[in-house]
Amino acid sequence: MSFSRKRIFRQPIPQATTIYVRPGYNRVLAEEFEALKVKRVGLVKDKVEAHSQGDLRENFGFKAAKDAIRAVDRKMTALDRFVARNTFIEVDPAGWLTKPTTTLQLGHVTTLEKQDVASQRKHRFTFLVTTHGETATDPESGIECLPHNSPLAAAVLGLPAGAQVKVRLPAGESLLTVLSVRNPTQAELDRLLREIKPPEFDDDDESVG
Repeated sequence: MSFSRKRIFRQPIPQATTIYVRPGYNRVLAEEFEALKVKRVGLVKDKVEAHSQGDLRENFGFKAAKDAIRAVDRKMTALDRFVARNTFIEVDPAGWLTKPTTTLQLGHVTTLEKQDVASQRKHRFTFLVTTHGETATDPESGIECLPHNSPLAAAVLGLPAGAQVKVRLPAGESLLTVLSVRNPTQAELDRLLREIKPPEFDDDDESVG
């Protein structure tokens, strides 16, 4: 068996995990898969029509349809694997307004201090620890969404205010300090939680999870 550079350096397939999502996320996944199926049917018709037009060596419409079908197939495969490898639990953000703040949990607003071990530089951030896929920023308060399954969130979830932990993040080793933990306000949730969208996959992504 030959090994390509792509295979040697490919990231290992992630283990199955539990991902917390907002209500409606499972429906969005199903609707996205059905939309891709419908798109593929249309592309196949385009391919058949282009095929009937003669010499395939110079038939750019035929080649374009083939490439588009392959791209849709890759996205359908990635989405199917994403759903098969993970368990999705829907949680209602309404409960985040009043949940206990003894330790940092999904739905809390936290201010973190991150000190880079190598440079000793310190940075301060305020996050809403939220469900999978959230990336919005509140322009009024400066709060950013931090998905609960991100490396940074995984390092601090369960810690009380004042706790410190040394972790190795993708950017390097850091000392994290949980400066505060509080509940969000309804206005903050309204500005931060946007319309639910399906996940985006790279055409070449075979390690989604």
